[in-house]
Amino acid sequence: MDVSLVPADTTEDVRRRGSGVPRQVAVLPVGSFEQHGPHLPLATDTLVACAVAREIAAAYPVHLLPPVTIGCSHEHADWPGTVSISSVTLHAVVRDIADSLRRSGVDALVVVNGHGGNYVLGNVVQESSARGERMALFPAAEDWEAARERAGVATSLLTDMHAGEIETSILLHTHPEYVRPGYEAADFVADDRRHLLSLGMSAYTDSGVIGRPSLGSAEKGKELLASLADSFGACFSLLTSETVTAPGGERG
Repeated sequence: MDVSLVPADTTEDVRRRGSGVPRQVAVLPVGSFEQHGPHLPLATDTLVACAVAREIAAAYPVHLLPPVTIGCSHEHADWPGTVSISSVTLHAVVRDIADSLRRSGVDALVVVNGHGGNYVLGNVVQESSARGERMALFPAAEDWEAARERAGVATSLLTDMHAGEIETSILLHTHPEYVRPGYEAADFVADDRRHLLSLGMSAYTDSGVIGRPSLGSAEKGKELLASLADSFGACFSLLTSETVTAPGGERG
């Protein structure tokens, strides 16, 4: 296992960090183990979620957790190597982690999602928030859009669906040794994917790629992560405030 995926904190590190904040916030990266075309590893979404979470932990006093490495990747089942768990299982895992954290005094949890197919994470956060628990899902689409613009990513979020410019850029920055040759010629666009949930990815791409990885660069990856870390500030303030209030003033 890549040691960068596993935090090296001791229990004393966590105790010391927690003593300096009014409310402790944990950050849980959630990825997947699914095909990412011929040029990116099966663990790409986990590597991306961990890269975002590490960037956050470097900028904010949060409790960084090890990743959940398998998610809901059923739409990729036609490719060898892909492994999924059910949405019910992923929901239960995140709920159990949040419950365990609260018992140890960490009452706020941010789920950093690296895989778009983990739809159930939105439900986990929605239900937890309705119960009065402090939980957030990050990054939001708006955070990705801001990061895309700041990094000069040319591909839209619609087009850059899988193994494209964003994911290739982040891995070129954080794990260039995992990016296989050939991404420069792997571009494939399929913007109309309205039957994706019924038919799966194989109905829209033979290679597994949907996007323009040829436009990826390490510099773009660096700027994407820096922008996401900046965007996280609003999320951190929300979860550590005395009352959970939306940026526009509405009580959440």
